[in-house]
Amino acid sequence: MLYHILVFLSDICCLLPASVARFIGKILGELTWIVVPKKRKQMAIHNIERCLKVSTDKAEQIAKKSWTRFGPMIMEVLRFKVICKNIDKYVTIKGEENIKKAMFYGNGGVIATAHSGNWEIIGAALTHKGMKIAGVAQHQRNEGVNNFINYCRAFTGMHITDKLDIKEMMKMLGQKYFIGLIMDQDGGSTGIIMPFLGYEASCVQGPAVMSRFKSAPILPAFITEDKKRPGHHILTVLEPVFTAKTKDKQKDIYDMMASLTSLVEQHIRDYPEEWFWLHDRWKYVERKKKEANNLQ
Repeated sequence: MLYHILVFLSDICCLLPASVARFIGKILGELTWIVVPKKRKQMAIHNIERCLKVSTDKAEQIAKKSWTRFGPMIMEVLRFKVICKNIDKYVTIKGEENIKKAMFYGNGGVIATAHSGNWEIIGAALTHKGMKIAGVAQHQRNEGVNNFINYCRAFTGMHITDKLDIKEMMKMLGQKYFIGLIMDQDGGSTGIIMPFLGYEASCVQGPAVMSRFKSAPILPAFITEDKKRPGHHILTVLEPVFTAKTKDKQKDIYDMMASLTSLVEQHIRDYPEEWFWLHDRWKYVERKKKEANNLQ
């Protein structure tokens, strides 16, 4: 039932002019900011203050914009049926030559990105350029919501695979797909501990592990909103990189993830309001430190 309601809502949004949909999205963002738990707001503000070395007032502004931008982003996802058919109208790619370089190797690869800008639209832009993209998604608890998200993502032209299905991802690499991975999530107990914006965090290993195993390139890519053209995005694709394959596997993986993490850090510093600060990137390490202190 919920799935059909959301599809109907999506169809209505697709009929709206882009400017009207964006206006509604802005209102949605502002309204939902009011109901964000105070504790989560304070967590985001604290992390912004310490990581970016800014005042509390500035941190509050960044935290709020980091959240309210999700209003227009949600409206864009609801309008994927329209947007993905006219992707050049909505996304400008910088570094298109790097896409060609990565495809030239013929081994598939990894698209490494972050929770910044409208990352959901990256797959559509790259698919339009001839890349075979496999999006990695987390299964949502609500089946109706999960089916609707996959319904929207289908318009991008991507193949969707579950984040836990490592076997299928490796199979996709063998078929020359590029696996889209978010590399700024908390890696939890399976991650690598390394500095992130000046403080230790658990970093995911996936991009480096896949690249090393298949000798496939990693293509870092970040999307931001074009401030001069509201509703338009700039996708910056960087030079493809390869994970070293020496006798020290863990060092190879650590070095690559440290390099990718550095790119994410610089992107966040350049576009702080577009990163998702309300995700506690440091929670695993901080929890472990508290547990260790309690044992003393």
